[in-house]
Amino acid sequence: MSSNYYNDNEDLRFYIERAFDWSEIVALYERGYTDKEGFRDEAEALEFYRDILDNVGKYFASEVAPNAMSNDHAGPFMEDGEVKVPEELEAIFDGFSEMGLYALNIPRELGGFNAPMVLYFAISEMLSRADISLVGHYGFHGGIAMSLLFYSLTEGSYEHNKGVLLKTRFDDAIAEIAAGENFGCMVLTESDAGSDLAALRAKAVQQEDGTWRLSGQKIFITAGHGQHQLVIAKTEDTGDGLKDISLFLVPRQIENEDGELVDNVVVERLEEKLGIHASVTCTLAYDDSVAELVGERGQGFKLMLMLMNNARLGVSFEGIGLIESAYRLAVEYAAERKSMGKTIDRHEMIADYLEKMDVGLRGLRAMAFDAVRAVELSSRLEVQLKLDPPADKAERKQMERRMKKFQRRARDLTPLLKYLASEKAVEYSQLSMQIHGGVGYTKEYEIEKLVRDALVLPIYEGTSQIQSLMALKDSLGNALKDPAGFLRRSAAARVASLSAREPMDRQIGKLESMAYGSMQHIITKIARGKWQRVSRRKITEWSNAFLKEWDPKRDFSFGMLHAERLCRLLAEVEICKILVDQARRYPERQALAEAYLERATPEVAYLHDQIMNTGDRLLEKLQQEDVAAEESA
Repeated sequence: MSSNYYNDNEDLRFYIERAFDWSEIVALYERGYTDKEGFRDEAEALEFYRDILDNVGKYFASEVAPNAMSNDHAGPFMEDGEVKVPEELEAIFDGFSEMGLYALNIPRELGGFNAPMVLYFAISEMLSRADISLVGHYGFHGGIAMSLLFYSLTEGSYEHNKGVLLKTRFDDAIAEIAAGENFGCMVLTESDAGSDLAALRAKAVQQEDGTWRLSGQKIFITAGHGQHQLVIAKTEDTGDGLKDISLFLVPRQIENEDGELVDNVVVERLEEKLGIHASVTCTLAYDDSVAELVGERGQGFKLMLMLMNNARLGVSFEGIGLIESAYRLAVEYAAERKSMGKTIDRHEMIADYLEKMDVGLRGLRAMAFDAVRAVELSSRLEVQLKLDPPADKAERKQMERRMKKFQRRARDLTPLLKYLASEKAVEYSQLSMQIHGGVGYTKEYEIEKLVRDALVLPIYEGTSQIQSLMALKDSLGNALKDPAGFLRRSAAARVASLSAREPMDRQIGKLESMAYGSMQHIITKIARGKWQRVSRRKITEWSNAFLKEWDPKRDFSFGMLHAERLCRLLAEVEICKILVDQARRYPERQALAEAYLERATPEVAYLHDQIMNTGDRLLEKLQQEDVAAEESA
């Protein structure tokens, strides 16, 4: 067993120590190295970051991983209406606090270490490798604190001096989290409102004195016993869907008139889950609970989306960490298990499985670090523009353009990454179990836990289907906003596929051509179906009906049918592009880029073929059933 989950991971260290572009990010965090309590230069900061990862890697390998199976069996429990965890698990959480992990990303002036978010995500990967069940608890410390900080910046409820924060609206909560005294959770899901947040029934009502009270039930809430709960609830009844939703900070416990802590939110029960048993998942009841409005009325979905996007990135790193564990278990078992005169890792099929997992894992990590860079730069530039914008107007506009560029990149990559990392975590953990054979299905071997744990990843923080619909919406929307640019890029890809000098560039051109062809086909099918319906109406109604009267459920049905295929296709192409770019800068990465291209090309071709040649029959059948249902109603 490894003694350090950072030092033994050459691919993770490649990004932290070589490939990740730290310069601008560290300079933004350190305000140009002007902070007296901060680092003198980039080298000093990076040494600190590596020391953290080294210490954390040791702790996870020596204290967390050996207890993963016992914590899975014991799990949390309810006692006198309170959520409790086994002493061994509590000791691990205390270790997180002693190491300062809860304060890692919080600004120095608010009691933290001011470390970039990329460290948080790298730690999440290592923790997921050790025991993915614990990531939710870890994440809802720093994650909630940073969200509260950004909410304060967004609503303008802060004081600062030349970029140095002096006070925020949520200082008390942030300080508690940084000290490891409390944590929080994000509270969205209801029994009839999972992905469809417009169907929420939880309601918040403003009192005559201006305060708020919130009532309703929420389910499947990770770390729902946390003190600082970010809850979305309806505040309006306009029928305008997401615009009726607002965001609230709700304390789980409050002081009564006697100074005693009493429940403001009741934990009704703990969910019995298939996997991630050491993670607390609650059903919560709000009954006239004291609540504090965050932002403005009607901003709830927008504000919660900020937290959810980072959570989706976090789930992607969870998937990568779980795959790392599943892959290493498979390698170790295959190297020891003999069959037909040799260890099974020498058998062609098993060798293929192992390489598939290795190459796929490293491809996901490449996209993950690309996405993190975009998130880091967009968020830090946004903070600087709020707290300490350049005096020069032209410089400020350039900073705004860069921020928007990285925001677009983060938005493009996040759903692709969350989708593919979640799906491959399930696929590769099952593949590892298959390599283990019969013993993998027993509780004696750890792989059965990983299979159970992996199954939640395509579900929480936005299902795989939601991610694919987001990718569909954005990719087609971008094409329709600039059709001339879309056609130019498509033509350039075709030219590159035939005439690019380097073989890998020609291969990228082929993959991009299939991606553009798939998108163009979906757009054409949507437009053609819409036109057929419009053309049955009076000619005077054609223009308005085609341009304005769109029914998402009916008019975009072809795109919705193929959304997952397009999402996976785009994700595979994006990884190939990132790896080929890496190979140009780091020649030792060329073998990885070539291997990924070799495996991704037939996958992309298959997905492209599915989009181009399937779907009409099923959609026609569904339309006939809809007509029959309407006629019988």
